[in-house]
Amino acid sequence: MAGPLIVRLAWHASGTFDKVGCTGGSNGAGMRFAPENSDGANAGLQLARDMLEPIKAKYPDLSYSDIWTLAGAVAIESMGGPKIEWREGRSDYVDGSKCPANGRLPDATQGPEHIRNVFYRMGFDDREIVALIGAHTLGECHKDRSGFVGPWTRDPYGFDNTFYTLLLSEKWAIKRGSNPVQFESEDGTLMMLPADIALITDPKFKPYVEMYANDSKLWFKDFAKAFAKLLELGVPRSK
Repeated sequence: MAGPLIVRLAWHASGTFDKVGCTGGSNGAGMRFAPENSDGANAGLQLARDMLEPIKAKYPDLSYSDIWTLAGAVAIESMGGPKIEWREGRSDYVDGSKCPANGRLPDATQGPEHIRNVFYRMGFDDREIVALIGAHTLGECHKDRSGFVGPWTRDPYGFDNTFYTLLLSEKWAIKRGSNPVQFESEDGTLMMLPADIALITDPKFKPYVEMYANDSKLWFKDFAKAFAKLLELGVPRSK
């Protein structure tokens, strides 16, 4: 199933936004061009973009940026997640001249300070940060893409709050020999990134992890709102 990869495409296409300069974001579909398509954080996303090419061919009047973001919203719902509010109206760049510099997307090897710097730049607060990172309940990491290996949960195609419950219930330790460093569960079947572990070591993030672990409906509500906001970043609107 391609659902998690499609969600990652929509996320990474949107997550370059800078609220100060109003640059980056989902408008433009800049990942088709350099430098954005060469950002290491986007490794492997050519696969997702190629999967959506038949839709562009069938509906040429739709922008790539609308297709990518809508596909991400639909993928979440198709895997059991909440309905994501989505609006059309994005336009595509004709070249890479408006693409933001590489390095704006989250670095999974980093801790709370980096996480906040990246998400605050986009306009999110701590609660929204924890809600959005819960999307790691989907998919798994691949060595040839992120450098990390393994799934976060035992059902990589099920959208639920298991990411949070596992963060709190499992005993996470650094995986021996991992480079970059990643964490593994006691039985070695699951993994977490340093940026994931930061959610339970940071005293301001952890209460939200506990809240979402105990209330999946609340997480669905918060995630849907935050993800819809993410997909709107950088999109010019008249209202």
